[in-house]
Amino acid sequence: MKVSIITAVMNRADTIAHAIDSVQSQSHRDLEHVIQDGGSQDGTVDVIRRLSDSRTQLVSELDTGIYDAINRGIARSSGDVVGLLHSDDFFPHHDVVSRITEAFEDPAVDAVYGDLDYVSAVDPNRVIRRWRAGVASPAKLRRGWMPPHPTLYVRAKIFRDHGAYDTSFEIAADYDAILRFFGTGKVRSAYLPEVLVKMRLGGASNASLGHILKKSKEDLRALRRNGVGGYGTLVLKNISKVGQFVVKDG
Repeated sequence: MKVSIITAVMNRADTIAHAIDSVQSQSHRDLEHVIQDGGSQDGTVDVIRRLSDSRTQLVSELDTGIYDAINRGIARSSGDVVGLLHSDDFFPHHDVVSRITEAFEDPAVDAVYGDLDYVSAVDPNRVIRRWRAGVASPAKLRRGWMPPHPTLYVRAKIFRDHGAYDTSFEIAADYDAILRFFGTGKVRSAYLPEVLVKMRLGGASNASLGHILKKSKEDLRALRRNGVGGYGTLVLKNISKVGQFVVKDG
């Protein structure tokens, strides 16, 4: 089973090497790393070229934003299964992709996801927030539940049947896609109760108060257009994050 891992990147020379290394060290060898660079000017492309192997597919060209870049990467991919690894994220161990493909051996499974750890951008060994997803259900979706998007892998046909990322969203196209996939009840998923990805804090959706407010507006639009919920669902979605933060004594 071939897996396509899509990485959209723009000026991440300081973190892209870690992402590439975590892909290349996976025990599952039948994969391609489709890297879509948006025209980086900080040496990112040089780092990628230096570390590339036969499975790396790099294109550097201007795009209109992260979701346009991801869509371009998906369009170039050739795997049976497609997932994302953002340029400042990494796999926690060598068998992540193998565990995902094992779940896809069940022909009834269309999507696989797991748990996510948010880590410090300065010290990736320090966990700031733990997202434990649990099993999907339509009722949980209406209560603001969603799988951690960076851990989500889907069969390639899901994008063909349900569409890719809507670039009219600047921050919440991933949530819109999840509602589109899971809200119909036609995409059958499997949950792996383990951490599949570690994400450095500091992404676009939580970069500032302005971004947080904009994301909330986009989340509400995604909920309404997919017929999943409204303000109540949005409030529950945001409240659910509070318990994910790690509190240290003293």
